Amino acid sequence: MVTGAGTERVADRLTAVLLGADARREHGFWQRIIATEPFRRPTVPLPGPTPDERLALAHARLRTLNNALDSGARLAADPRALAALHEWLAPVDPTLATVAGIHYNLFLGSLLDHDADRSRDLSDFLAMRRIGTFLCTEVAHGNDAAAVETTATYDRARDGFVLHTPHLGAQKFMPNTSRAGGPKSGLVAARLLVEGADHGVFLLLVPLTDSSQALPGVRIRRLPARLGSPVDHCLTSFDQVFVGREALLGGQQGRVGDDGVFRSGTAGRRRRFLASIGRVTTGRICMSASAVGSARATLAIAVRYSGHRYVSGGRALPPLPVMAHRSHHGPLAGAMATVFAMSLLHRRVLDRWEAAVRGPAAERAAAGQLVDIAKGWITWQARSVIVECRERCGAQGLLENNGMTELVTAVEGAITAEGDNLAIHAKAAAEMVISAMPEALDGWGTASGRPDGDLNDLRYLGRLLAQVERIQFARSRARMARAPHGGPLKRWNTGSGPALRGVEAHAYRQAADAYADAVEGLPEGPARERLTELARLFALRWVERNSGDLLVAGHLTADQVEGLTEATEQLVAAVAAHLPELAGSFALPAELLADWPIAGARYAEAYDDPEASWHTGERQVPAVGDR
Repeated sequence: MVTGAGTERVADRLTAVLLGADARREHGFWQRIIATEPFRRPTVPLPGPTPDERLALAHARLRTLNNALDSGARLAADPRALAALHEWLAPVDPTLATVAGIHYNLFLGSLLDHDADRSRDLSDFLAMRRIGTFLCTEVAHGNDAAAVETTATYDRARDGFVLHTPHLGAQKFMPNTSRAGGPKSGLVAARLLVEGADHGVFLLLVPLTDSSQALPGVRIRRLPARLGSPVDHCLTSFDQVFVGREALLGGQQGRVGDDGVFRSGTAGRRRRFLASIGRVTTGRICMSASAVGSARATLAIAVRYSGHRYVSGGRALPPLPVMAHRSHHGPLAGAMATVFAMSLLHRRVLDRWEAAVRGPAAERAAAGQLVDIAKGWITWQARSVIVECRERCGAQGLLENNGMTELVTAVEGAITAEGDNLAIHAKAAAEMVISAMPEALDGWGTASGRPDGDLNDLRYLGRLLAQVERIQFARSRARMARAPHGGPLKRWNTGSGPALRGVEAHAYRQAADAYADAVEGLPEGPARERLTELARLFALRWVERNSGDLLVAGHLTADQVEGLTEATEQLVAAVAAHLPELAGSFALPAELLADWPIAGARYAEAYDDPEASWHTGERQVPAVGDR
């Protein structure tokens, strides 16, 4: 293990790469708060708290967090702060991250976005006398949420709306809607009906529960426990529930005026719906942040455990840490390259979205597409990293008190939340298959069409990754052009496979570009060397996976393909030599690491038995002949 002041300086430089130049302002509050006692892992007798106790703890922590904020409204209005919240809270308590994200982003954020004159009283929600939740998905409508069937019918006589669930498929299928944690109100996505006309899906603010039960006309039933999560997922339905006209979250997409007439500046019901649920994009950034933070924490645990878990070194050799074995440190080195890529892509996406959110529609659409692609790619990569790290920790990694199992299951929620990954990637693929890859990339080779680059050059590797993307989209277009007649769906089914692979390749290219930018931003020295090794390992592994296509297309030579394995193995060895140092750059608080037994060298003490013989002294067992 590399140690010393030089190591600390390298780790500090890499921390700034991972967390941004203004890391102290952006992340410092969250790093400090998760190190305080209310957020520490409770010391309880094994096997640990029940799901209901964990849910109660998450809500208690939510209130502690809210009391520590200078302004819940400011947090809700700041996508960068919301992302940081998820990046640090998710590894500590995924349930807390879930309920906090719903309350501050989907609920408070939507209220603020649709209250331009700030006339709505939010004091109950800011003081957390009422917790906010968000009810969009229905039993029969998830990724096609624009088709939800809960209705909000305008009642002119009472100047308000009547919410109703017409059948079982229209029941809301969402988390955090029971009375657990205290009184709740929800933003309910419902089809707005005015004078018999369907104007599309809008959000309405609806009280759901008081301190003890659901309110009249609101029916809430707990769903079966979700894998690994104590969040109270529920079925919620409405039976002729009346709310005043002010409950409608209106804006440019539409509102009902004092005269009872619906007016909208947005054409089309789908566009109105997307305007109403605009906070879902920020939610996708937050899902990426949760995945990034969880993957970093899990990898840090695995690296630390690998350094102090000893196994037999073989005949006449002392025991060795499992980290010494290539079969063990190789997957962790690959995971480290991926986790840095995830972190850098997440920051690139966050920067672009923040810059575009109030800009021209075209820039906002392009940034939103990158948010979608990154959310899918990052959460999928996080799943692979977390599962790999858990496996490297053996049976210890399966125990809840070591912090991994709930992250294994929590990342599955992130993969589905705010739009299933495959659905949002399919949407991006359909858009990109027409417009992907500018023709300017045509002539990057030599005049003979053979490649002329160096596999040590990150920008050259980036161009190779661009060609992988281009090959996949070209393949998709060619397949669709050859498809027999049968309508748009048949053509799309014919070309969707390579188109989806093109979206994956686009994510890899964006991450590689972010790596190259980060390397160029560092001065010459050890930190730049470490980041370059990670960046090359990340890019070469993807090039190797696609070397056949690149060779056939003339973008790699046979000698280059032959050398990929050796180059990759050399980089694995280089990265593995610095794994503890690289994990230290994650800047996880010492208090957090102390709460996970296998993150410490004395992990066995967590399983000590004070009444066992090694403490009390063994009772002398009489010899056989003395009995």
